[in-house]
Amino acid sequence: MKHKLETLALVSGLGLSLVCAGCDRTISKEERTTVGSDGSVKTKEKTVTEKADGTVIKTEETRKTEPAKP
Repeated sequence: MKHKLETLALVSGLGLSLVCAGCDRTISKEERTTVGSDGSVKTKEKTVTEKADGTVIKTEETRKTEPAKP
């Protein structure tokens, strides 16, 4: 019985390490929102992530929402 528990613990630990090895890590995330004089909302988001192999990726996304017109 003790041997089965040790084997189960070893397999669980190995499986968990394999799952976490492929994850990207967020280094920084910045979001700025501005409202224009016409009521439009502009959001700018910058994200820096590090992949599992050490590659650093910078992503920049801009969204603009226009106000509803009657």
